[in-house]
Amino acid sequence: MTLGQRTAQKRKELGLSQEALGERLGVSRQSIYKWESGAALPEIEKLIALSKLFGVSVGWLLGVEEDAAPEAAPGELTETQLKMVQEIVDRYLAAQPKPRPRRRWPWVLAAAVLVLAGGSLFQRLDRMDRQYDSLQSAVNNVTYSVNSQIGGISSRVEALLKAQNELTADYSTQVVSTDCAENLVTFSFRAIPKTFSQGMTAWLEVQNEAVKFTFGPFSPQGQTFTGEATVALTDGISLYIVFESGGQRQTQLLDTYSGLYSATMPSVSVRDYHLMFAEAPGGVFSLSDVYVSTRRDGNAEAANIQVGLFQNRKLLAWAEPCGKPDSFQGFEGEDFYRLPDMTVTLGDADELAVAALVTDEYGRQIVCFDIPYVLDTQDDTLTYPSYSEADPDPAHWQFG
Repeated sequence: MTLGQRTAQKRKELGLSQEALGERLGVSRQSIYKWESGAALPEIEKLIALSKLFGVSVGWLLGVEEDAAPEAAPGELTETQLKMVQEIVDRYLAAQPKPRPRRRWPWVLAAAVLVLAGGSLFQRLDRMDRQYDSLQSAVNNVTYSVNSQIGGISSRVEALLKAQNELTADYSTQVVSTDCAENLVTFSFRAIPKTFSQGMTAWLEVQNEAVKFTFGPFSPQGQTFTGEATVALTDGISLYIVFESGGQRQTQLLDTYSGLYSATMPSVSVRDYHLMFAEAPGGVFSLSDVYVSTRRDGNAEAANIQVGLFQNRKLLAWAEPCGKPDSFQGFEGEDFYRLPDMTVTLGDADELAVAALVTDEYGRQIVCFDIPYVLDTQDDTLTYPSYSEADPDPAHWQFG
């Protein structure tokens, strides 16, 4: 087993989600995902924190020791323990995905000695750590200063070029209202052309994810154009002003709005259990007693939640709602589902995901899902993909 597999195993034995483990260690869920998938290795201090949290030795996490129970820490290192320290160092270095310029082995060695020998070297290690942090902070400050100056110059140049190319002397847009029942959003705009002429009119173009709508013409009040436009509520909407004068039309982008639709939908967290690192010999994966939990987040209400197992976003089977299994401790506020016992055959490029089809009180739908799984052909187990595109649009999923 790899370090990632051992981490995932112990996390699940404690009944912790990736988010919960990340909170205890002070890291993000993405960091836990990278550790468990083998895309990255935890820093030494996090490795030590993992061993304490799981009640195992660092050597067991790294695969040096077969016994997961932590050993007592004697005051002095024996010859056997010194060999173990060296083996931990060697394995840690071998597991690094890419060599780094600065030498890390003294830190690995010091941390291993700390775990095995107790606190006798703590003060020395702490002084070295502070010295390194001080040096790293100085380097970071210089880097930040240089990047800030470069970024400031680039921003000023970009602002000047933008100002030269803009048609407006001033403008603003805002969301006036959203109608979830009708799935509509209303925008207002204000635009003052940089060069105004008598008889000039303005149009507002609204481009959503599929269609462009044109509203107008709008007449000016003085030299200011104002108006409102109502369109279908989607996640990506761009507003353009079009000035027309003397038969000539000129267009400028005003604003782009992202995530408006999703912000009005219920948010549901989906967590599956026992799938990560599950064995799939020859690509054949057998489900038995696999549970899924959901947690309702956000302010919008979910009228209905259906949880299912999907292969390449095509439904394989719906899960049945159930009570919390006796083996699960905690998980307050979560609803549980049980996937049916079944067999799934996975190809090299297939993705297996547990997802929830969420319907709100207005009949609108969105798909919420956890990170999918792919087949690790080297050891015939399920693992995380190196990249997976999030797609909550139900139109891109098959439910029949």
